[in-house]
Parts: sequence; structure tokens; C-alpha cells
Amino acid sequence: MLSTRTCIAALGVSIGIGGGGCVMVPVASDGTPIYPGTVAAYPAFPVATVQGPGPNFGRPVPPPPRNDFPPTAAPSARTAVYAPQAGTAGTAPPATLQARLYPSNDVATETGLLSGTVTNMMTGAGVFQLNYRGEVLTGEATRVPGEDRRGVAHAYGQRGTYMACDYRMTTPFQGTGTCSLSNGAQYQVHIGG
Repeated sequence: MLSTRTCIAALGVSIGIGGGGCVMVPVASDGTPIYPGTVAAYPAFPVATVQGPGPNFGRPVPPPPRNDFPPTAAPSARTAVYAPQAGTAGTAPPATLQARLYPSNDVATETGLLSGTVTNMMTGAGVFQLNYRGEVLTGEATRVPGEDRRGVAHAYGQRGTYMACDYRMTTPFQGTGTCSLSNGAQYQVHIGG
């Protein structure tokens, strides 16, 4: 009989001679092995990154903000990308703005202050949503052709209530206007803030 010590020594020798052990092979996300020389090299180009201490260290530097307001517009403390006119490529992400509707006649006073959202798609159009007496009114807001800041919005609910609004944006994130509902209620609307 072989002793335990002899068995362990024999096992170690057989593993060393037999080539036992681990070899690391890189694999693709689908599990197939990646062999050297089969991976296409991506072209490299420099990207500006944030330098120095802070939470954004090493991240790409965002492009400078654009201001597409007409030259006659007074600069504001809140510089941002203004929605480009239809037909131009927009690179800004959608912005969701609060819309507050204040009653301006007796019918609207029965319901009181309303609030909703306008999502500016930064393409000259947006999505408008409002809850009116438990009915969700959904529609769209569109800039009036030939007008830089004036727009109209229409929304419709599942029970047949509809709303029409006329508004004017003073900045990409603020505006005012009026809204009328199918039941005769009229509101002054404030967008953003």
C-alpha cells in the first residue's frame, strides 16, 4: 500500500507533467473565445475630459451651452439650448416643464388651480399632460410657424373633455398664455418657473 504522503507526491508530479492547471482565455459577451489578432482595432481620437479632483474627474467635458434666441433677445442668467425650428437637427435632450393654470372665470374657479407638465422635445413640438377632475388630458404643444416663441397646445381626455391653449415662451424654460376647456372654464397658464 501507498502512504498518504506518497499519493500526494505522485498526484503533484502527474499534474506537473500532465500540464494540469488553469489558462485564462478572453471571451466575448456571447461566450466565444477571442483569439489575438481577431479583434478589430477602433480608431482612437482624443476626447477632452474633466481634470482635477471632483465627482466628474475623467468624464468627457460637455459642449458649451448654445443660445439660439434671436440677437435682439436680452441674455438671461439661465442660458440654455432653445428649441430649434422644424427642419434643423436638435441635439438637446427633452426638458419637462411644470404648467400651472390659474382660474380666470367662474367655471374655472369651481375647480381651482390646476397643474400639469409640458415636455419640450427641443424640436418645435412637445407633449402636454394635465389632470382635470380625475380625467387625464393628453395632447401636444407646437410652435406656430413663422413665430419664434408663440405656440398652441391641445389636449383631449378619455371622457371627451378637451382643452385649447395659446402661449408665448419668454425663454426656453418659461412662458405664459391662456387655456380654454370644452366646459367653458378659462385659465391663465404659467409654464416653467
